[in-house]
Amino acid sequence: MSDAWVDEYDDERYGQPGRGGYPPERGTRRPARRSAPARALQALGGALTAGVVLLTVVVVATAWLGPRRGFPGPGTVSVTAHVVAAVATVAGQWLADHRRGAVALTGSVVVFLVTALLLWTQWWG
Repeated sequence: MSDAWVDEYDDERYGQPGRGGYPPERGTRRPARRSAPARALQALGGALTAGVVLLTVVVVATAWLGPRRGFPGPGTVSVTAHVVAAVATVAGQWLADHRRGAVALTGSVVVFLVTALLLWTQWWG
């Protein structure tokens, strides 16, 4: 056999057992996969968080652009409410993504409640 066929991916140099495609070592456990409802809550919360952040960008841009173009933009209260809601939903979604159990559920509930409160008070009220 010639030197043209050399395995460049030496186990000692390119990874540890149990990581990067290697089978886990005996006695180690992989983290349990989240249930389908938990994953659905997490995904929906992520979509709501993205929507709140997008609305915040639109409201801040409109508040900045409005006076420069001669039309009234949203007030300080609306801008502040959107920024606070964006920070709260990102924090709640971070908890939902990076924690498990009741803490993750609490993060998802925060995202849903803050989004509902923002829409109710700033858009529908």
